[in-house]
Amino acid sequence: MFDVIIVGGGPTGMMLAGELRLHGVHVVVLERDTKPPVIVRSLGLHVRSIEVMDQRGLLERFLANGQQYRIGGYFAGISKPWPDGMDTAHGYILGIPQTSTERLLAEHATEAGAEIRRGSELVGLSQDEDSVTAELADGTRLRSRYLVGCDGGRSTVRSLLGVDFPGEPTRYETLLGVMELTAAPEEVTAVMTEVRKTQLRFGAGPVGDGDGLYRVVVPAAGVAEDRATPPTFEEFQQQLRVTAGTDFGAHSPRWLSRFGDATRLAERYRVGRVLLAGDAAHVHPPLGGQGLNLGIQDAFNLGWKLAAELVGWAPSGLLDSYQAERHPVAAAVLENTRAQTELIALDSGPQAVRRLIAELMDFEEVNRYLIEKVTAISVRYDFGEGHHLLGRRLRDVELKQGRLYGLMHRGHGMLLDQTGRLSAAGWGDRVDHVVDVSTELDVPALLLRPDGHVAWVGDDQEELRAHLQRWFGAAVV
Repeated sequence: MFDVIIVGGGPTGMMLAGELRLHGVHVVVLERDTKPPVIVRSLGLHVRSIEVMDQRGLLERFLANGQQYRIGGYFAGISKPWPDGMDTAHGYILGIPQTSTERLLAEHATEAGAEIRRGSELVGLSQDEDSVTAELADGTRLRSRYLVGCDGGRSTVRSLLGVDFPGEPTRYETLLGVMELTAAPEEVTAVMTEVRKTQLRFGAGPVGDGDGLYRVVVPAAGVAEDRATPPTFEEFQQQLRVTAGTDFGAHSPRWLSRFGDATRLAERYRVGRVLLAGDAAHVHPPLGGQGLNLGIQDAFNLGWKLAAELVGWAPSGLLDSYQAERHPVAAAVLENTRAQTELIALDSGPQAVRRLIAELMDFEEVNRYLIEKVTAISVRYDFGEGHHLLGRRLRDVELKQGRLYGLMHRGHGMLLDQTGRLSAAGWGDRVDHVVDVSTELDVPALLLRPDGHVAWVGDDQEELRAHLQRWFGAAVV
């Protein structure tokens, strides 16, 4: 029997597998497709996801496969400068295709000891007080102590659980594909620049090394009855001509797909021993490029909590805090993508509001606020009243021993003690006690959870013990 079955081998599932393996959890990832995907839906990692990779020692791999950008336009495509003074040591966007992100996370999960089974399609599941049974299309049955559905917006796991997925249906559909264009790059750029002055749902960018291969997005003529069916190439060409006045001599499509602007949020993230993460728990328009990042961050929140439950030290309610913390974050993303959808509409009313928002973004505070929302570094979990850092993730800071994130690769909690007088004795298997100082921190000590969020600030040993028990369970005597 496995400890955890993960259904879905995308970025969320692979990130979760790697997190669980840090704690010795026996994991299998079931992926329906027999081969890794070729469709590039996401083009990059936002600040918080970059920090996540740094906290686990993976960032160098990602940097080697991507490109750093400090450009604006991430909120409704409104072009403003990248804000200065963001609360991070990683003030950039990392351009990297989703296929590379999935590959790197799969390699990490495999290196950590996770088992990945491709061509394994879930068709049924049942659970009792002690385990979950997964039934596969080939008749195989697998048992585990927990199961996590990371299987996308049309999640089989969510459907089998009967979890409601309320929200707003698709109103606008967009076509996405990779194909060759015979038009000169200068022509493509010129047409795109002109069209995007009004139509932000259109774009064409090279994905090869000067070989004419482009990733193209264009508004669809309407909403398809069966959105799971990809568009025809003729449909794609026609929409290019309608939108851009030319199809750029498009030919030899590598793949074609479609996506909508529906916003839906699962009512529950947990039913007994089965949980949901990533797009299985929430779907929204791709504006701001938040979807893949939101799923990775779900996995980062859930991984250590589920591992604690399995290993046996989780305090009461820790696993349920996954939904308590991540459900509101997803709801906020749905809200900001709804707002962005309105701001790119071509009607006169939305365009007037767009112009007003653009003026407000000339104020540095407004620009920074919106970008920090999209990049998820403004997320603050509700840990109650207290210091302004409480509930927030702590940025990477310089210590005498090196950088903070370099000390977090094992996935433990951390007592960062600038007083040298505190103790985490009894929790040494779960919490690293780091006695060090940083000129960037004006606090005596911090207790960090394994996901880097600040669980306590202070210098009182008894207060510290109470918070160690709250987040890391009973001390080992």
